[in-house]
Amino acid sequence: MTNLAINRRQAIVGLGTAGALTLLGRPAFAASKVKLGVMRLASHAPSYIACERGYYKDEGLDVELEFFEAAQPMAMAIASGDADYAVTAMSGGLVNLAGKGAIKVIGGAVSEEKGVAGAIILASEKAYQAGLTTAKDLNGKSFGITTAGSSFHYMCHKIAEANGIPMSEISLRRLHKVDAIVGALGTGQIDAWAIQGSIANEMLAEGSAKQIGLVSDYAPDYQVTTVLTSTNNAANEREKTEAFITAHSRAIDDYNAAVVDKTATPEEVDEVAKIIHKYVDSDHPFPAAKKIFVGSAMRINTGCALTLESAMNQLVWLKEEKMVSETIRAQMLFDISYVETI
Repeated sequence: MTNLAINRRQAIVGLGTAGALTLLGRPAFAASKVKLGVMRLASHAPSYIACERGYYKDEGLDVELEFFEAAQPMAMAIASGDADYAVTAMSGGLVNLAGKGAIKVIGGAVSEEKGVAGAIILASEKAYQAGLTTAKDLNGKSFGITTAGSSFHYMCHKIAEANGIPMSEISLRRLHKVDAIVGALGTGQIDAWAIQGSIANEMLAEGSAKQIGLVSDYAPDYQVTTVLTSTNNAANEREKTEAFITAHSRAIDDYNAAVVDKTATPEEVDEVAKIIHKYVDSDHPFPAAKKIFVGSAMRINTGCALTLESAMNQLVWLKEEKMVSETIRAQMLFDISYVETI
């Protein structure tokens, strides 16, 4: 076993042995105004469901949704106090803010899982016709990301690593916003991208991109997004934070049953899809939007559980790429006292 593997295991063990606290039976927290950072993506559905079905209110939380277009601004909003909680991907900027004592990852959200629709690797129509028909063909091609150290950057790394392609042979195009990457791929300004199915399937249906692989083929246990809060909230607002996790977890159960596991009734599937449609692709007819939501749903971890090994792997990668300080330790980034780790 390498020193890196040993250090990773020691760091995980060192996060704490008490385990997750049981939330059942906890009295609701007194009414509190909370700002929650989200993106207009189907994978953020539990936030919408919990708002629309009153789950946050049941826990004494008055939640206001704050919309963002990338992970880094969300992390900065948590650090500055402009948002209380957020659901977003780990990024270099997020980890550096944790190293400064500003934020904590307290749970997990979307994760890749074999057999469940996940992020799809896309090629532009132009690049596909020129020979980019599988992920093995990315050598010498351009790949869209929001920022260095983003989830898109990490997915590209995992794809390249699995196919023996040096990252130096892929041109990373930093476009900052998801909408900008959609436009660049659709017009052939970039060759490839990887994005969750709700966006990918829409582009595929329009004929503006071609599917060349699945991220789950290269990162089957990837913790794509996490639940984030300020260090102050994690340490000093425990009852409020537990209330948020409890409410959000109820909505996760609704989402997974309706569109991932498909154990819900058809009526419940419709109700959940209508809630998502209110916030995502609302300019599309509901039947078409529902088909995309149900056909491209990604697993969201029950109880906001955190796939800690994957999260640790991302921290190690960010250090290896010199995008975060070597001095940042797992204890600075994660507070695993709120949820189970898997």
